[in-house]
Parts: sequence; C-alpha cells; structure tokens
Amino acid sequence: MSTATRENIGLLHDKLTITVVKEDYLSSYEKKLKEFSKTANIPGFRKGMVPVGMVKKMYGPSIFNDEVLKSVEKKLYTYLSEEKPDIFAQPMPMQKDLNQLDHDNPGEYGFAFEIGLKPSFELPDFGKKTLSLHQVEVTEEMVNEEMNRMQIKGGQMTEPEAIDNEENVLNLTFTESDKDGNATEGGIQKENSVLLKYFTPKMQKELQGKKAGDNMVFQLSKTFEGDKLEMMLQDLGFDKYDNDAASKYFKLEITKLGLIQKRELNEDFFNEVYPGKGIATEADFKNTLKEDIAKYWESQSRNQLHDQIYHLLLDDTTMQFPEDFLKRWLQTGTDKPKTAAEAEAEYPTFQNQLKWTLISDKIITDNKLEVSQDDLRNYMKEEVLRYFGQMSLGEDMSWLESYIDRMMKDEKQVDASYRRLITERLFDFVEKQVKTKSKTVTADELNAMQHHHH
Repeated sequence: MSTATRENIGLLHDKLTITVVKEDYLSSYEKKLKEFSKTANIPGFRKGMVPVGMVKKMYGPSIFNDEVLKSVEKKLYTYLSEEKPDIFAQPMPMQKDLNQLDHDNPGEYGFAFEIGLKPSFELPDFGKKTLSLHQVEVTEEMVNEEMNRMQIKGGQMTEPEAIDNEENVLNLTFTESDKDGNATEGGIQKENSVLLKYFTPKMQKELQGKKAGDNMVFQLSKTFEGDKLEMMLQDLGFDKYDNDAASKYFKLEITKLGLIQKRELNEDFFNEVYPGKGIATEADFKNTLKEDIAKYWESQSRNQLHDQIYHLLLDDTTMQFPEDFLKRWLQTGTDKPKTAAEAEAEYPTFQNQLKWTLISDKIITDNKLEVSQDDLRNYMKEEVLRYFGQMSLGEDMSWLESYIDRMMKDEKQVDASYRRLITERLFDFVEKQVKTKSKTVTADELNAMQHHHH
C-alpha cells in the first residue's frame, strides 16, 4: 500500500516522499494493456485481435510509466486533502527519474516532492496607528478654472481675421532654416497647432495682428520657455533637454487661425452639463460644480489614506517565506518558464504580492468580511449606470435587470467585481480601526502622493 512521508528540509520548506508498491498500480496497468490490445492498429493483425504480449512489448513501458505516475499523483492529492498542509502553489517534483521504472519487474518506487509552507504571522495593532487624512480645500480659482474648461469644451471654433487674443489657436508650419529663413537641406518640416499664450510674452506681442499666410523666422529658445519649450522640442522630434536643438532657427508660416468662442453661461448650458437639475443661475451652477469638485477630492483623499493603510499592513507585518522554493517555482511553475536570473529579479515584487494576499485573506477571514450576491448585483448596476454617465436612458429601465443577469453568469466579470468589492470592504474595515488626523494640502501635493498599489 502506498505511503507518504514528510520531512523538513529548510525554512517553511518540506520534502514529501510518496512510495507506491505494485499493488497500487499493477492491476490497472494490466487492464490498460488488455484495453489497448482491443483497439490498437498494428500491421499484420486484425483490429481487436492483437496479442497482449505484442502490445506489452511495443507500448508496455509508456503505459506502465503512466499508471505508476497516476498512482503516485493519487496518493499525493489524498495526502494533501487529508492532512491539509497550508502550502503555496502546487508540490514540485524534486527529480523526474523514470529510469527507475521497469515494467518487466514491477516493484516499489519512491517519488520526492517539495512543498513551500505559508508562514504564520501577526497583524499590526491598527488601533495604535494614526494616519494623515490629506484634504484638498476647493477654492474659487479651481471652480472658475473648471467652468472655463467646460465653456471652452462646449464652445464653437471660429476663424478670426487676425491674431488678437491669447486664446487664439495658430495652425503653423515649422521649417528648419538659417537665421535668414533659408530652408536647411534635409531639415525638419512639421505642422503643429499652438495656443498664442504658449509663446513668450515678447513673441506674443510680435504676433499680434498677424494673419494666415504671414511668416517669420525665430529661434526656439527665444520663442518658448520652460515646459512649453520642452513640449515644442518633443513635438519637433528632439529630446526635451536638447540645448543645441533649442538654439536652432525655424521659419514659421501661419496657415490658419482659430478661436474657440466660449459657451455662454445660460440655462441651456447648465442643463447640458447637469441634465434634470433645474439649474437656472450662474451662482447655482458654480455651487454644484464646487460640490462635484469636492466629491472628487474627497475620493482622492480616501484613496491616498488607503495607500497609507496598504503600506502600514505591508511594512508593519513581519513574515518569513520559503524563498528557495518560491524562486524555483517562479522558474518552472508558471505558464512561461523563466531563467534563474529572471526569477531572482521578479522575486521581490512576487513576494510582496504573496504577502499582501496572505494579509488580506487573514483580515477577510478573521473579521468575516463578505460580499453577497445582492452586493454584486448592485455594484454591477452602478458600474453600468456610471458607464452611461449623464446620458438620458429613458423611462423604461427593464432592460437593466436582464443585462445584469447576463453579467452575473460571466465568471470573469463576477470574480473581478468580487475582488474589487471585498478589497473595498477590507480598506473600509481597517480605516474604521485606525485614527486619522486631518491635514490640508494642495491638489498638486495630493496628486504627488498617489501610488495606487491595490
């Protein structure tokens, strides 16, 4: 009868030896030989009339190997399901020596596997931690900027006669030249659209009153500055820090002028932006806009808090790993085999992912965090409605339920939604345990803090 023995060979690293005897595999091997003799196509014999001895001679070794390995696998998985060792991945064969198998002399065979064990660990005491809740104050300037952006987005492009406004859009042809405007042989020629306000103040003055068809010669570094110069250099195919390119001359021809006529602030515009809200005045529109901007920054603030929680859990939880086993598993246990060097390079990220999985599983299990079928349906419904955004979907919404029914049958969709929801529950749970201290920051400061790990 088959046996399984287990011994420790390293930190969280054990060896399982599965030993099988002929009683475990011989009868199924002989049965397979008989079955094969009835179906084998061998020249010189009628189908179904091939002698078992002939089949054994021709196919015996491979059938024998298969049956021995099947019995080993069966014992291995029986052991794992009965003993339930808490392991990473699947057991890995320690050697694949099939030369020990001899179909003419069935006997006892041992196969060794290595297993990597999950560590036991303690979570940090959340109640003792104070994290910063970085909050952005919504200013008048932010509201005006967003309103201006919306007016431009909804505006109409007009074609003015001459340049007279810093918001003018200039369609230009850039031709690399000498300082007198003679085209450089093999030089760059490129069309581009540039807002007048992107030019230096001195250049903006010089361009005032110019019309389509006019041209002039200029040096890049004296025409644009700072990030605008970097942007123009990249647009023209240079490196943004290329000082030699910045000193090049270009002949610039204005091919077309444009100006976006901003949308008027009236009820039609307010209704387009916020359908069905009945906004009638600019003051109400600005208030609604301010609420929306505040909601956005509140969600960014919570994302950043969750990022701190992620680091707190990861950095303050001590955990050991069977590194040698996991590095070998990275080489052979995934779809695409890797070299030892590739596995070594990927290991730190891989270990962090494993650590996060173990931590989140423990929090979910210990605190009985759950996602019900109703939760999943509601989440999917919100996602669909968010996808359609401000679009009017009409009175009859009966299609939505059958659409969600179809989504609930899609395993990938359900799994992805479950993962997002259970992760949200996990962060909400820890957020309630930790102490937070509010701190006002600017929008740029908060943006610079975002990492998005989870």
